[in-house]
Amino acid sequence: MIKEMYKNLGIDENVYNFTKNIENELKDRFAKIDEVAEYNQLKVMKAFQKNQVSEAHLGVSTGYGYNDIGRDTLEKVYADVFGTEDALVRPQITCGTHALGIALSANLRPGDKILYISGKPYDTLEEVIGIRESKGSLAEYGIKYGQVDLLPNGDFDFDGIKKAITSDVKMVGIQRSKGYETRPTISVEKTGQVINFVKEINKDIIVMVDNCYGEFVDIVEPSNVGADMVVGSLIKNLGGGLAPIGGYICGTKECVENCAYRLTTPGLGKEVGASLDVIHTFYQGLFMAPTVVASALKGAIFAANVFERLGFNVIPNSTEERYDIIQAVTFGSPEGVIAFCKGIQAAAPIDSYVTPEPWDMPGYDSQVIMAAGAFVSGSSIELSADAPIKPPYAVYFQGGLTWQHAKFGILKALQQLVNENIVTI
Repeated sequence: MIKEMYKNLGIDENVYNFTKNIENELKDRFAKIDEVAEYNQLKVMKAFQKNQVSEAHLGVSTGYGYNDIGRDTLEKVYADVFGTEDALVRPQITCGTHALGIALSANLRPGDKILYISGKPYDTLEEVIGIRESKGSLAEYGIKYGQVDLLPNGDFDFDGIKKAITSDVKMVGIQRSKGYETRPTISVEKTGQVINFVKEINKDIIVMVDNCYGEFVDIVEPSNVGADMVVGSLIKNLGGGLAPIGGYICGTKECVENCAYRLTTPGLGKEVGASLDVIHTFYQGLFMAPTVVASALKGAIFAANVFERLGFNVIPNSTEERYDIIQAVTFGSPEGVIAFCKGIQAAAPIDSYVTPEPWDMPGYDSQVIMAAGAFVSGSSIELSADAPIKPPYAVYFQGGLTWQHAKFGILKALQQLVNENIVTI
């Protein structure tokens, strides 16, 4: 009956049988993912119960948002989940790039230097920092930038980092996920090792970790291994597919306080900012996040095994440990990338009839194609894929609120590639 249902949805028997055999081989690995999800579910439950979350915390606040107990309690829950002194979790944070921009600008002053030690950050941060000229960038305010690239094997360049940490370096930035690079994601363990190395050189340097796509993939977070700030978006892992907007910054009390004053205004900080009618989605999304992330991880591993077996370069490969939910597949041609994204779009619950096309997306230096038929616009914890249309022509697949939907997306993507004679099974 299941095979017949897939057939009704456009999946031919060869594609179904090919992927079914691969799925059967992954059962033991999927069971280990479920164990991590169980641990993280209990961690979230503990934080909810410790802070005595009640129905009163799910209510609406408007205007200034003074005495918003739902907002304030949610931030205590986040701080407990991440093991930090404080947290800022707000719908006024519009996206992950905004959250990172706040963390940077709030804790740096003219003459300070931000040093990225994981190579060049994600494209949309280039204008925030001033790597690409833009109005209001950190560079316009006299904040300097430096970077140390990862070694060819994806490890940190400890010698290069030591040389680059000059007296004006106030903050070190680490981006765990690959962005639009075909490099390995950085594990929490390696993140902790390099944080200790930086702190031995200068204990006063602030270490900020871009944690996007990595939350709840492991049982520990960068904040558990010494990061002063961990930053991310709520329309990725931690929103559980329910949060319609928002971002988070968890860290030391001083860093978070600085961020609150930057988000709102000096003198007001965390005291203002109504949670509107979205606070219940923030709570419920966080509650659902461990199992949602597990589903997305299963989809990523499934995709790696399917496309590696077909001869494509995949990062991570089919057997490597996972440190985020993103799967990169290099097709080597724009036609492969576009066909893959067409398949993902065709598997969407929303706008499945739409054909994605490359376009000049703000913040990027090349055309970008994005496939996502999501309940929340741009939510990349939902089934989605995107890619810059430039060499090496790699597509970045992520999400799937359920494992079954992530699987269907991969089958549709493969079917599209078969239909366009790019892949032969």
